Parts: sequence; C-alpha cells; structure tokens
Amino acid sequence: MAIKVKLRKKPISGNRESLYLDFYPAIPHPETGEPSRRQFLGIYLIVKPKNPIDKQHNKDQELIANYIRQKKEAELNKPEIYSGYEKDQLRIKEQGEKSFITYFKALADKRKASNHDNWVSAYHYLLTFTGGGLKFVDLTESFSNDFKEYLLTTRSKRTEKLSLSQNSAVSYFNKFKAALKQAYKDGLLQYDLNVRIEPIESKPVMKQTLTIEELNQLAKVPCDYPILKSAALFSALTGMPFKEMQNLTWGEIEESETFGIRFKILRQKTDRPYIGNISKQAFSLLGARQESGTKVFGGLNNNDRYSYFHIWLAQAGIKKSITFHDLRHTYGTLQIELGTDPYTLQGNMGHSTPRQTMHYGKISDQRKRDAVEKIQLDM
Repeated sequence: MAIKVKLRKKPISGNRESLYLDFYPAIPHPETGEPSRRQFLGIYLIVKPKNPIDKQHNKDQELIANYIRQKKEAELNKPEIYSGYEKDQLRIKEQGEKSFITYFKALADKRKASNHDNWVSAYHYLLTFTGGGLKFVDLTESFSNDFKEYLLTTRSKRTEKLSLSQNSAVSYFNKFKAALKQAYKDGLLQYDLNVRIEPIESKPVMKQTLTIEELNQLAKVPCDYPILKSAALFSALTGMPFKEMQNLTWGEIEESETFGIRFKILRQKTDRPYIGNISKQAFSLLGARQESGTKVFGGLNNNDRYSYFHIWLAQAGIKKSITFHDLRHTYGTLQIELGTDPYTLQGNMGHSTPRQTMHYGKISDQRKRDAVEKIQLDM
C-alpha cells in the first residue's frame, strides 16, 4: 500500500503556522521506531500576511516544504516517483550552475541608448566585484547586500580620484535587482530574491549651474582643446547634451527664413525626436558647413568632459563643482531667468513633459530674488 504524504499546517505562537508532513498510514519514527503520523519541518508561515515581502516569504517557504514532501514521498514509495523528483532536482541544479554574469550581460545588450549605457556600467561593477565567477546558485541575500555595500564604497571607474556617487550606486543596484526579478520570471531562480533586498536610498541632487558672468569668464579663457571649448559653449547656448553633440552631423542642422537655424535629432536617452533652435552665436562656434554625413564635433570624447573640462574650469578660476552636463542645466536656468516661458523651453530642451522643464524654475536663484522683491509695503 502506498504511503500518502500530505503537507499540513499547525497554528503556533507569534502569528505563525508550523508546516509538517502527515503520513498515512503511520511510518516508524526515525529515533524511537514507534509509529508516527507527523514530521515537523521547522518551516513557518506568517498568518494573514499584509505586505508583499511577507506574502513572498510564505510562497517561498511553501515551495521548499513541497519539495521536501515530494522527496519524502519518493523515498517511501515507488522508484518511478523518485526518478521524477530526481529529474526536477537535476534541472534545478543545472540552472544553478549557469553564469549570472553572462545572463546579466545579455539583459544589458537588449537595452537601448542611455539605458543600455547604465546597464553596461552596472555590469562592469558586478564583473569587478565577482571576478566574473557568479553562478545563480551563489545569489543570496547576503551576497546581494555585500554587492550593495561595495557600490556604496568603491571608487568610480571614470576617475580613481572620486568615489562612486550615491545616485550612481542607486542606479546600478536597481539594475541588479531588475535582473534578479527577470531571472525569477524566467525560472532561473527558485524564489523572488529581488523582493527580499532593500534598494539603496537615493539622495536629492542639487544641480549646479553657471551664471552668465561665469559663462563669459569661461568663454574668454583659452582652452588647450578647441573642440572641447566649442562643444561646451554650444551646450550652454543650446542645452544640447554631450552624447547628442558627439553624434550630431551637419545633415541634422537645418537653416530656413521661417524657423531660423535648428537641429533635428533623436534623444539618446529616450529615443524620441528632439528639435531645438540654435542661436546665431551658437552656430558661429561650428565653423564652415561640411558634408551632411560629417560629424559637427568630430573627435569629441569622454576625456573631454571628464578630465579636460575640469582643467579648463580651473584655468578660468571657476571653483564650482560643475560637470559638463551641468551646462545643459545652466542653459535651462538662464532661459527661465531671462523670461523664456517653460513651454518654449520644453521644446528647445527636448523634454517629454512640462514637469521636467518646470524644475529649472525651482533652481533659478535670480527668479527667487526677483519674486521676494515683488511685494512692497508703504513703509
């Protein structure tokens, strides 16, 4: 007669239920040899879970308990039942031996534009941390928290002089968590590890900008890298980001008596159309028009924005902690200060929503100063 093995629950203290196996008919107790109907597993469920983490905990614990039940039933009954369980266990073991690093890289390769760049950066930090030897079976809460701590304390790969910023760590760890979530969906993880791991808390970023006086100061100082100076001033006069300038071709710049001078490109970050006007002064920085396929800022590279830009700032006597991308923020802030309405600015900056553009009104110190002077009393 086949022995039936059921998974059952028993209420215990602490708002929990203890899982145990129920045998029918009874089997000999492994220690006393007396007939026994129960075997407690030391696995507990939370009664009436109220949040996603507790619900996932119950789901994972029941999954583990069911594997134990299957194994016990296989041991007590027919060999063919055991072979089916063995096959399932072999499949789990084979999946556990697969490389998570390879899987993560494949996910990164599917991304586009700046999202792809962020995934690739996260991949390189994960690769450095693990030495490339991370299997699915190695993925645990402990490992994930160790990787989190590494991101919060490691040096930036862009420059060894600086630590990785908190918000970069946030972004890269979120990519790691997203990969865990996808691996669970793909059946490569036996439980959703992602929900058990707390994300890194982001910090509010105060965007730095230059004043019009500081921009004029910068424009008057010679730069050892002429292409950098042209690109930097062009960004401050148009709001165009670095990546877009790197890829900008002469064929994407149009001239007309109707709309003046403008560029028509796709944003690297969103893959959306981006049409912005170019002032005559900004256009003068580009030199003579070339063939349509020629890059406007040919030779512009990451050393220009990450290294040489800061050298040029220092030569100009500007001590603010400014990045190249802050020139785009400078453009947005100055436009608001000089009275440009947010909807016009939204178009020129290629923002998908007005909310992004309205942020420049919040960081405009001049607008704040002007606003407080509007209310005057007869004193």
